[in-house]
Amino acid sequence: MLNLERSLGWSIGLLAAVFALFEITPLDLWVQDRLFDFQREAWLIDGREPAGRVLFYTGPKAAIIAFGALLLVSLVLPASWRTRLPVAFRSRRRGWALFLTLGLVPAAIGWSKSATNVFCPSEIRRYGGDVPYVRVLESYPVGDRPQRRGRCFPGGHASGGFALLALAGLAHDRRGQWLGIGIGLTVGSLMGFYQMAKGAHYLSHTLITALVAWIGFLLLQKAVGVVSRPNDADGFPFMDSRNTQPR
Repeated sequence: MLNLERSLGWSIGLLAAVFALFEITPLDLWVQDRLFDFQREAWLIDGREPAGRVLFYTGPKAAIIAFGALLLVSLVLPASWRTRLPVAFRSRRRGWALFLTLGLVPAAIGWSKSATNVFCPSEIRRYGGDVPYVRVLESYPVGDRPQRRGRCFPGGHASGGFALLALAGLAHDRRGQWLGIGIGLTVGSLMGFYQMAKGAHYLSHTLITALVAWIGFLLLQKAVGVVSRPNDADGFPFMDSRNTQPR
């Protein structure tokens, strides 16, 4: 199996490197320029188009919430009933790590959006908005500070998709781990690109959200005592007192 815990250090380092890259380069604007038609003053994707909104916005959100609810039900089932679940869902510790990631990562991202005061691409003057373009660590020009606060960094919508990276924690072999990582990256990337293509987020928002979701998952695994080996303890201290010691 992959030792997922070992990726924590380099993931934090990569997060810092990615953040620095976008703070000192115009890469975000370069990408968004290719998603915006300056002649028509329109984005590649119309966020009001019903089919796309259901497929890439409301649909994925509803599916992730429903999955989280079903996961919670499985976690509170009596031990005797849990033996009927698929093998990947029988470990309470692994299941709680996934459930907490699905809930806490989007919540943390949502809170940080209110603190960073960064505006979305569609809100800046370059793309027809009314506020200046300012990076996360930059100050607004004197006399040109918006009256409202920006709520665009990191990417809240994509955080739910990238939280599915925690599916890797349910696996008991390398193939299953890569499958979980693949699902999380695919869903999160599709949700993130949809937001970028309609002017709701920059590339940096999507990449940083993915890394924050992965780091959050690894920290939550540590918090509930998950270890990366096939026969780790299934119990969770306040849920199953009969099975709290590692085997």
